[in-house]
Amino acid sequence: MGASLSPRSAQVIDLETVRQRQQAQKCLTRLAPELDGLEMVYQLDTDPENYYGMPVLAWGLREDGQVVGLIPWMETLTPCHLLDSHENGCFVGYRDPETEEIFTEPPEHKWHELTSAADYFDYEVSQEITLIQQIPDMLGTHALCMDSTKTPWQMKPVYGWNLYSDGNVDALLADEDKATMTPILLGDNCLYSARSRHPKLYFFQRHIANRILEEDPATLEALALIAIPSAP
Repeated sequence: MGASLSPRSAQVIDLETVRQRQQAQKCLTRLAPELDGLEMVYQLDTDPENYYGMPVLAWGLREDGQVVGLIPWMETLTPCHLLDSHENGCFVGYRDPETEEIFTEPPEHKWHELTSAADYFDYEVSQEITLIQQIPDMLGTHALCMDSTKTPWQMKPVYGWNLYSDGNVDALLADEDKATMTPILLGDNCLYSARSRHPKLYFFQRHIANRILEEDPATLEALALIAIPSAP
């Protein structure tokens, strides 16, 4: 005897809506600069015997309540745990240089710091994308700005990072022609959002940026493999 049909009608699942909701839960809602020197540890397939450390720039609180470590990586500010590239690096964990401890989850005190700040700065939801937070860049991060194949690239220091209400984060660069005071600080009129002027960006740590500026042959060769082929 066959099973009876369910009286309930079939439900249509909108997969795109589900994806959008899941993505919204991963959006950043608050940032906290890393001030204690904690690092991200990663490994390269080409050098499996060694581990490498990179300073964490900041910690981010997501809409779903999770905290993630953030580093300037390639073209964007990237959650550390998402690094999974055989060529460029795979995430291993976080490291406290003072104690040599390695751990896989962000420190619990960062969750308390971020959630407390998010509760205090409770911004109203708006249809318009607005700036909700700025943090300084303490690592000497530099942005390689590539506007087109017909114009030379520029290496510019990153002064800070903007967090917007849609969860996107963008670097703050300076228009040197408009700078009236030194040092340049957050809030100065000469600062602008990097994506508003430069369609292609790559971020580098200070020591790598200096090698590029010094035109170190090996560094420029590696740069060409990473950036030049994908330039517009």
